[in-house]
Amino acid sequence: MTQPTWSAVDQYFNGHLSPSDPALDATLAASTAGGLPEIQVAANQGKLLCLLARIHGARKILEIGTLGGYSTIWLARGMTEGLAAGGQAGAQAGAQAGAQAEKQAGGRIITLEYEPKHAEVAKANIARAGFGGVVDVRVGRAIETLPDVEREGLGPFDLIFIDADKPSNPEYFAWALKLSRVGSLIVVDNVVRDGEVVDATSGDPRVRGVRKMTEVIAKEKRVSATVIQTVGAKGYDGFLVALVVG
Repeated sequence: MTQPTWSAVDQYFNGHLSPSDPALDATLAASTAGGLPEIQVAANQGKLLCLLARIHGARKILEIGTLGGYSTIWLARGMTEGLAAGGQAGAQAGAQAGAQAEKQAGGRIITLEYEPKHAEVAKANIARAGFGGVVDVRVGRAIETLPDVEREGLGPFDLIFIDADKPSNPEYFAWALKLSRVGSLIVVDNVVRDGEVVDATSGDPRVRGVRKMTEVIAKEKRVSATVIQTVGAKGYDGFLVALVVG
């Protein structure tokens, strides 16, 4: 089982279950043209985020790490579909879904991005997809902008997605807990890192960040968590999913 096989399997299932569409294709193209690194979630992972938001009935979402807004758009779609009465408006495209969310109390995504250039590309992508009215892109180091989110009383959030610099994962998770409630869902991307996470002697700060976060979560009685390993177009990695239970 090799990378070509994993990628082919992704292509097969995405072709049937997560077919490309103009808004998402334009987002990827604009991000590439803008020189952003191609490290966004894969299409099937984005669809998973969309489904989690919808299943959870998320009305308020916090994303730490925006990049070009690809995952943000998936989350916004899940949120607006969940907000749509009977799912009717959820089947409508872009601007209509975004307008539906604006009419509903709490339909809001706060997404934090460190790089100003990335944030500008993301804002354009999000607006083109029809979600400019429900997504607030904030620029700056997340460790510095998260206190603003708390101070402004924007939480608690129903769903929090962490996909930023991995050395800061322990701090991001601590903030996620602070900005959550019982029943909030916290999802952390890239926690397996090609299996390097098992190397206790690793000097890679990204691996060390994931390990420290995992050790903190293991002792944290307020959450119940697990990790799902993944293989696919993005290689070998995985998600951590935590439910706030107390």
